[in-house]
Amino acid sequence: MEWKIGNITIPNQIVVAPMAGVTNVAFRMICKKFGAGLVVCEMISDRGIQFRNKKTLGMLRFDPTEHPVSVQIFGGNKDTLVEAANYIEENVDVDIIDINMGCPVPKVTKAEAGARWLLDPNKVYEMVHAVTSACSKPVTVKMRTGWDEDHIYAVENALAAQEGGAAALAMHGRTRKQLYTGHADWEILKEVADHLKEIPFIGNGDVRTPEDAKRMLTDVGADAVMIGRAALGNPWIVKQTAEYLAGEKVAPEPTPAEKIKVAKEHLHRLVAIKGDYIGPREFRSQAAYYLKGIPRSARTKAALNDADTEEEMISIFDRFLVNVEDYMLRKKKRQLTK
Repeated sequence: MEWKIGNITIPNQIVVAPMAGVTNVAFRMICKKFGAGLVVCEMISDRGIQFRNKKTLGMLRFDPTEHPVSVQIFGGNKDTLVEAANYIEENVDVDIIDINMGCPVPKVTKAEAGARWLLDPNKVYEMVHAVTSACSKPVTVKMRTGWDEDHIYAVENALAAQEGGAAALAMHGRTRKQLYTGHADWEILKEVADHLKEIPFIGNGDVRTPEDAKRMLTDVGADAVMIGRAALGNPWIVKQTAEYLAGEKVAPEPTPAEKIKVAKEHLHRLVAIKGDYIGPREFRSQAAYYLKGIPRSARTKAALNDADTEEEMISIFDRFLVNVEDYMLRKKKRQLTK
C-alpha cells in the first residue's frame, strides 16, 4: 500500500532502518532490489559535514535505484544540524532528511546527541523546528521510547516532533538503557500511534517475521513498519514481508546457494564503492549473517574473517557451497534409506 512522507510517495509500508556500519549504499541497493519501500542511510555526523570530513562525505553516496531514499543526520547543536541539512539539500540527491534521536551509544549521547534528546520534549521541538524551517525536503525523526524506564516521554516527544514540523516519526520500542536487549514495548508504541494523528507513524523493534510486521500495522496501529537487525544478511525478510502484506504468495526461505549468491553480490558492491582494501574488511562483519542457519559454517566464518581480498572471499564461499551441498545431499540419502 502506498503512503506519503510529505510530498514523497513510498510504494509500500516497509522501511529498512538506518544501522551504523551497515546501511551503506551496497546494502541499501540490495534491500531495494528485494522490495523495500524506503531505505535510510546510516547516521551521518553534522560535525563531519561541517568540517567536510572525507570519510563522512564518502558516506553520502547514493545510487539512482535507491529512490525514495532518506539520509539520517545526528548532532547536539542546532546550528550545525541545520548546516548539515542545508548541505545535504544542496549537494546530495536524497528525498528525505531524518534526524537521529535514538542512538544509545555513549559517544553520541555524551555529545548531547541521539537519545540524549529524549529527556527533554522542548529540545525535541526546538531541534526539529529549526531543521524543518530551514529545509524544503521532508524532515523525519527516529527516536526511542525513552531514556530509561523512569524517563519515558514517548508521547510527549512524538508530539513535540510533530509540532516542530516533522513529516513522519519512527519509534523503536526500547529505551536508551535497554540498547538492543530485552523486548520492544509495543504497548508504548500503540500509545504513541493513538496520539500521533497528523503525520505517519513508523513502528520499529522486534519485527522479525512478516507476521510481526502485520501485527505492527494492525495491533499497534503504525502506518508503516521499520525492519532493522532482522534484515542483516537476510534481505529475503523484506521480500517476504512485502509479499505477505500485499496478500501475495510468500517466497520460501532461501537456499544456501541463494544466500551465498547475494552475499557475493553484497561483497562485490562494497568493493566497488569502498575499494579493494576497505571493502572486504567491512564485509567481514556482514558475512556471518549470510551464513546464519547454514550447517557447518563455523570454519567458513573464521576463514572469511581472515581473508583480505574479494577473490579470497569468493573462493571461500564457493568451496563452502560445494561442501554444504554435498553434506545436504548425503543427509537426504541417509533419510531416504531409513
